[in-house]
Amino acid sequence: MKVVLLKDIKGTGKKGEIINASDGHARNFLIPRGLAKEVTDGVMREIEHQTASKKKKEQEMLDEAKALAAKIEKLEVKFVTKAGEGGRLFGSITNKDIAEEIKKKHGIDIDKKKIVLDQPIRTLGAMEVTIKVYPQVTAKIKVHVSEQ
Repeated sequence: MKVVLLKDIKGTGKKGEIINASDGHARNFLIPRGLAKEVTDGVMREIEHQTASKKKKEQEMLDEAKALAAKIEKLEVKFVTKAGEGGRLFGSITNKDIAEEIKKKHGIDIDKKKIVLDQPIRTLGAMEVTIKVYPQVTAKIKVHVSEQ
């Protein structure tokens, strides 16, 4: 019997997937518990509609992320801080500091976890920092650190 899963079921399949289940398993377990429903023409059309709308929404989100990445690429963030000998900073500039500065100066809210820094910035100078805007979309922002 062909059924469409309404919830993720470990070992069976994911939500929205159409599977072949034995008649007994489908009638006695999956359908009564609301985990699946039998595939009919109406259900197939509904699934196709949901799939199309999901793909459209994902594409819109990807386009928005690419637009945001293009906007971020043009930005520069400047920090003025105290430094010691050899251009070493007293303290450091972290991804949180960068996110706050972007929000304050440019009005773009970026989660600090999406800013990729191997280590906090501890030296004077200019560098590029990568920001993960969306799973496949990244942007680089220029960060300038100068002495006070």
